[in-house]
Amino acid sequence: QVQLVESGGGLVEPGESLTLSCAASGFTFSRYAMSWHRQAPGKERELVARAFSAGGKTMYADSVKGRFTISRDNAKNTVYLQMNSLKPEDTAVYYCNAYIFSNVYWGQGTQVTVSS
Repeated sequence: QVQLVESGGGLVEPGESLTLSCAASGFTFSRYAMSWHRQAPGKERELVARAFSAGGKTMYADSVKGRFTISRDNAKNTVYLQMNSLKPEDTAVYYCNAYIFSNVYWGQGTQVTVSS
């Protein structure tokens, strides 16, 4: 079965960096786009970044462009989110996501808190 396990969240101060990881299993990782979403308290879940399956193509939400970098290691079945210059408004639960054969799969989420 498909499993997505996030790790790497925590409490950081504004301006600091954090790297999230999502370990995937149960499907052919290299064939599918992988995404990071986030959900802040009282807000809807939003797409943060996506790494497509081929060609190294990526896309980002405007709010994180230039600060966040998504990458994937197909040999390790892992997708990463490098987050730099973090802001308090980046505080949220971050979820890994895979869309496979019309089914959407989510990890359990990892909390990121940016506060001084």
